Amino acid sequence: MTEQEYLERERAAEFRSDYYAGYVYNMAGASWIHSRIIHNLHWLLHSIQGRGCSIASNDVRVRVSGDLYTYPDVLVVCGEPKFHDNRTDTITNPVLIVEVLSQSTEAYDRGAKAIQYRTMESLRELVFVAQVEPRVEIYRKGSASEWVLSEAAGLESTCRFESVDCELPLAGIYDQVAFTPGLL
Repeated sequence: MTEQEYLERERAAEFRSDYYAGYVYNMAGASWIHSRIIHNLHWLLHSIQGRGCSIASNDVRVRVSGDLYTYPDVLVVCGEPKFHDNRTDTITNPVLIVEVLSQSTEAYDRGAKAIQYRTMESLRELVFVAQVEPRVEIYRKGSASEWVLSEAAGLESTCRFESVDCELPLAGIYDQVAFTPGLL
């Protein structure tokens, strides 16, 4: 399938799908924990909106490249959003992308998708949030080809998103999340 065929189909579809290298992948529903973490992140990041940045969660599509269209769990755009075409449903300039890791998608999120994300000119930080324990990994763009890992673990820790000048407590990210193995 071409990317144009994907966009036409996706814009008429009832359910969201990712597009990767000519193939379409239907998106599965999220767990309670996954949804709770996304909600908490969105709530904690609301303070940056007064500083020229906007937050969106997993209903906004991102064109990463001609090979990848996806719906990150959380994304932030600073300044004016840029769109792929004359429609306002596909962002091309996020500075921060957050993926909440699931057992079924972790390998893809950390692998092929992360490789594609790191090619985006606008992207400054790529964040992975664990569901099975309080742990946040932040990959921060250094030079054009260097990404540096910063990690926060434990509910008493905080993580810093430099791209939006914001520090978040892990206790807030994981508010009302019970770490029960097997419930992902």
